[in-house]
Amino acid sequence: MAGLEQIVDYLGDYLRVNEIPDFPGAHNGLQLENDGNVRKLGAAVDASLPVIEKAVAAGVDFLIVHHGMFWSGAQMIRGGVYRKLKRAMDANLAIYSAHLPLDVHPESGNNAVLTRLLEMEETAPFLEWKGIHLGLRGRVTMTREQLLEAVRAAVGGGRVHLCPAGPAEVAVVGVVTGGAGGEVARAAEEGVDTLVTGEGPHWSYTAAEELGINVFYAGHYATETFGVKALAENLAAHEGLDWEFLDHPTGM
Repeated sequence: MAGLEQIVDYLGDYLRVNEIPDFPGAHNGLQLENDGNVRKLGAAVDASLPVIEKAVAAGVDFLIVHHGMFWSGAQMIRGGVYRKLKRAMDANLAIYSAHLPLDVHPESGNNAVLTRLLEMEETAPFLEWKGIHLGLRGRVTMTREQLLEAVRAAVGGGRVHLCPAGPAEVAVVGVVTGGAGGEVARAAEEGVDTLVTGEGPHWSYTAAEELGINVFYAGHYATETFGVKALAENLAAHEGLDWEFLDHPTGM
């Protein structure tokens, strides 16, 4: 067993939660507390009702998520929102959310883990936003088709949509997990010939064709499973707790 307060303090320091800017709905940190005791950790991408049901069934009492409970802003506490909160509170489930602080973390971040899986070299911060960098770029020596297979393997064999508008021999890759396809022009300006992300708007594909850059759309959900797993594993080792990944893919 571990104490809720000490876990929250550890995560706040490890992720630099109070230093990393984020979007208004993120509300990084402890979003729902429990009675102060933690016995089992859970990790998931979204704090949705099905995920909370899975967490409760698995005996989890501290759930780490990437997308927290408040992305839609203030909502009436009724319907699905009511059921989600009531189920979590009745089960003594604490919920902790980490969005950009987890995306950009140099060890447990979504970008960092994915670049390691792709065996990228000479990685450096990439795509500046509000004083931080949203992604990483680095060098690879492989063909576009080899990189496609590597990305597929990294996301567990899931569907990867490719815009093959750049060079067939890939050299400089930018990685920004999640929904960064709309940043294709900035990626090209920063010198990458290939962008690996989760998803993007329709126009990002045609923009990539005009810019002459490859884009790998590997799935928003799939590219954001890495961070919560790595963070839960780190926390479990630090606190001597068991943890479980609660998979609930959206297909997006």
